[in-house]
Amino acid sequence: MKVVLENLTKKFPGRSKKDPGVTAVNNFNIEIPDGKLIGLLGPSGCGKSTALNLLSGLLAPTSGKIYFGDEDVTDVQPEKRGIGLVFQNYALYPHLTVIENILFPLENLKGDEKLSRDEMMKKAMEAAKLVQIESLLSRKPKELSGGQQQRVAIARALVKMPRLLLLDEPLSNLDARLRLQTREEISRIQKETGITTIFVTHDQEEAMSISDLIIVTKDGVIQQVGKPQDVYDNPTNLFVAEFLGTPQINTFEGEIRDNKLYIGDEAVLNIKGAENQKVYVAVRPEAFIPAENGPLSCKFKALEVMGRDISVVFSSEFSDRKALRAIIGADVKVEPKDGVVRFFVRSQKTEVFNRDTKERVYYEEA
Repeated sequence: MKVVLENLTKKFPGRSKKDPGVTAVNNFNIEIPDGKLIGLLGPSGCGKSTALNLLSGLLAPTSGKIYFGDEDVTDVQPEKRGIGLVFQNYALYPHLTVIENILFPLENLKGDEKLSRDEMMKKAMEAAKLVQIESLLSRKPKELSGGQQQRVAIARALVKMPRLLLLDEPLSNLDARLRLQTREEISRIQKETGITTIFVTHDQEEAMSISDLIIVTKDGVIQQVGKPQDVYDNPTNLFVAEFLGTPQINTFEGEIRDNKLYIGDEAVLNIKGAENQKVYVAVRPEAFIPAENGPLSCKFKALEVMGRDISVVFSSEFSDRKALRAIIGADVKVEPKDGVVRFFVRSQKTEVFNRDTKERVYYEEA
């Protein structure tokens, strides 16, 4: 099912006359394609969970419209929207067994939607099989691991085969290895069911690894929408560039002058198609090439050996960050001279942003 948001806005009033309140979702305009897994991504407080609650009907928008397909559901009650919702804390009923938790949404159906006991059990077993918890059906939540509880919550959300599945930071309570395993399971389940799914997270690695599209937000405003690799390779502004990528992109104060890109007095690239201006030069860690005659000089700090790769840790007087990083192959030798390491930078992984607006400045390599 396609989901369309039209000028969707949610403002929370202030606690006093002097408090202007908060605009948590500010004029969202987006079309979410049918059958895709969408990562709604941003730092804490950016409005992503509020957007999810607006979609579910738990919150009413201040203005704007929500469409499920061609149906305007802006004022439709949550239970009539056909959504499945998985909370961060799972919200399982502690006194019910796994199978009873999964059955619960079906037992509350009324009228024409009401099912026989056999029909409910069939659907519950199908949902349990989909998330691979058939052997846990007689247990109660306290007898399950965090990952198993997460699977039960997903099965409960899927048992009615919703039109839209909403996941609110579903992996944040799991350890690193279990997060990796569970996000792979979420991707598998979404592909098998074909249900349009929106996955809220502040973890850019999670969003990029399983999403068909990502929506990057900041302060309630959509910054960029696109395929994960496209957004990583072509960030529209400095915030997106710095938010996506591990290790974080390295940012320097620089300048475009006479068809050259400078960091300090060092011309690191010959470019064309951009006006003279002060800029931020953002260089991905994988874009650095160590070389004795490289145009960019930085203060060497350390080498971190990571097996397949090496992280070169360095600093620059033209960056506010104390530690910058270059990722290079383990077979590449780094030989600092007098505490200085020099680099060439790849233009394909070097982005430039206007110093004042922080918007992308496009250029071509000369």
